Amino acid sequence: MDTIASLFSFITTPVSWVIVQFHAVYGAIFGPDTGWAWGLSIVSLVILIRICLIPLFVKQIKATRAMQTLQPEMKKIQERYKNDKQRQSEEMMKLYKESGTNPLSSCLPILAQSPFFFALYHVLNGIASGQTIGVINESLLESARKAHIFGAPLAAKFRDGADTIHALGASVMDVRVVTVVMIVLMSASQFYTQRQLMTKNVDTTVKTPFMQQQKMLMYVFPIMFAFFGINFPVGVLVYWLTTNVWTMGQQMYVIHNNPTPGSKAQAAYLERLTKHVTHHGKIRRRSEKTIVRAIVTKGRDRNEAERKFINALTKAGLAAQADGTVVKSESQAVVQTEDGTTTATATAARRQQPKRQTKAQRQSGPKQPDDAPVTSLEKSDEPQDAKPAAAKQPQKPGSATRSKAQSGQRKGGPQRPKSPSKK
Repeated sequence: MDTIASLFSFITTPVSWVIVQFHAVYGAIFGPDTGWAWGLSIVSLVILIRICLIPLFVKQIKATRAMQTLQPEMKKIQERYKNDKQRQSEEMMKLYKESGTNPLSSCLPILAQSPFFFALYHVLNGIASGQTIGVINESLLESARKAHIFGAPLAAKFRDGADTIHALGASVMDVRVVTVVMIVLMSASQFYTQRQLMTKNVDTTVKTPFMQQQKMLMYVFPIMFAFFGINFPVGVLVYWLTTNVWTMGQQMYVIHNNPTPGSKAQAAYLERLTKHVTHHGKIRRRSEKTIVRAIVTKGRDRNEAERKFINALTKAGLAAQADGTVVKSESQAVVQTEDGTTTATATAARRQQPKRQTKAQRQSGPKQPDDAPVTSLEKSDEPQDAKPAAAKQPQKPGSATRSKAQSGQRKGGPQRPKSPSKK
């Protein structure tokens, strides 16, 4: 560990300068030789570094979203080359190259802050050995060696001997208890962060190398922290515990407000958004409009949670627009019942179905209304003038069954003689 830390000694001076500046502020409040002054200086260093890494964290989220959009293509590759693992890996790498994504993007924040971590380790190791390093002079070195966090010196380690710990003004039991508690909290926070990502913010419908990587990190990182934690000084444990808590809170915020499509977190988010939109009838936040716009753009490619969201808006008489807003739908009307609940009813009237007739009604034929005209063959008492003019003309035999066109007769002029019938 000392050899690795020496590789990052080029940023030891900037890191020590930042700690000294924060110590000057907290030392004026809590006292320069207290553990609160030095401990809060390390915590403030973590916060400053993580704020500077926010753009990189945003880039990580975008890369993760890009990986999510590639999952349908990954699934096709897995099904096509399920018996050829080598070809499957080659096609996956080709897909990553064409889309410009990187499955290792989730490790970017850890890789970016690793130089600061080893630089801090180098500074605290120098304090433990009584050597000035960076901008920490003799007076600051003596003050740091006197600082205790819950009874454990800032530069003490779990594996330090009794003589080294007594020289720092502490007992072995205090150092062991404090370091064990910090190692457990550090490993537990790292495990919870990765588990939260795997169980809530990953589309579990498609198994990809990205998911396998995250599952592996969920178990590997806590073991690594527990193994290396016994060699970390108390100040480094404070640093790493603080950065793990920051990562956990940052990820919880992202999962709650910008979940991954197809994940359980998205289903919970859309359920909350449905209640909010149906109650207020509009969307106010820009992030919510962005998510609704993405759902509308998908069309038929929506997942189950997104379809439920669109259907819930339709039942409430609302319609999602392409710009992410929500307006009242013209094809639906919201009706309030007596118990106060609202139900959606279609404005178009239902088509009336004819009643089914009995067998006797079908055999007797359609029933004539009372004011229907008389269709009997018997002569009517009405005058003949009321009949149409065509009825007054005498009809030739056979004209009742067929017309002149059908009988072959011509209109005017000599008529064609009928051919004798063949017997």
